[in-house]
Amino acid sequence: MTGLRYVYAVCRPFGTPLQAQLTGVAGDPPRALTHHGLVAVVSHVPERDFAEEPLRAHLEDLDWLTETARAHQGVIDALTTVTTPLPLRLGTVFHDDSGVRMMMEAREEAFQSTLDRLEGRVEWGVKVYAESEPQESARPAQKPASGRDYLRQRRMQTRSHEDMWQKAEAFSTRLHEELSAFAEDSRTHPPQNPALSKATGRNVLNAAYLVPRVNSEEFVELVDRTKGEVPGMRIELTGPWAAYSFAGEAT
Repeated sequence: MTGLRYVYAVCRPFGTPLQAQLTGVAGDPPRALTHHGLVAVVSHVPERDFAEEPLRAHLEDLDWLTETARAHQGVIDALTTVTTPLPLRLGTVFHDDSGVRMMMEAREEAFQSTLDRLEGRVEWGVKVYAESEPQESARPAQKPASGRDYLRQRRMQTRSHEDMWQKAEAFSTRLHEELSAFAEDSRTHPPQNPALSKATGRNVLNAAYLVPRVNSEEFVELVDRTKGEVPGMRIELTGPWAAYSFAGEAT
């Protein structure tokens, strides 16, 4: 089949085949391209969409980008069940197989070193959201009798919100310390933009944790035990993922 080569990830050779029905970006099934003990997982994509100029234009198209990202992630998720992949950036494309092999040759030392460090490990994501206090939203606002009464109510509301954020910060800090002590490594990311995530509440912790796959069940239980511990805090756990946050310069 002709076309450009879309690269999803680099990994070590793996014996378990991917799902037979798995399709990748542009509907083409992924395949393994081996070079010097490394495997690049690739599929064919058409030049009309993935050559430099059309790809740049497509990356501004939210619908196209969402569909492509979903297909890309589907292959990474399938790989994560059978091996330890190093995911490459969305839209990593080469002209042919030899271009992919040249890339693996040039970055072989970094790939091998990172795979040694991440072998048998997965990433878990934990987000903490501070939501409005239920008592405040449920209680009807009383009409102030005077300007002084209005200022008093405003001070009380401000103090209540400050207390809530202090509790949220203390809770998220303690949770992050506990999870980091269990995990082999951790990363904190900037809070999510609510306009993009559509999540309610203020994101006070957005972190990733590198955990040996065999310890994942214990990690999930550790997170679950903290849910409901502090009123107004919502915890979201996602994973297991490929170790995006810990691949570093190798990817």
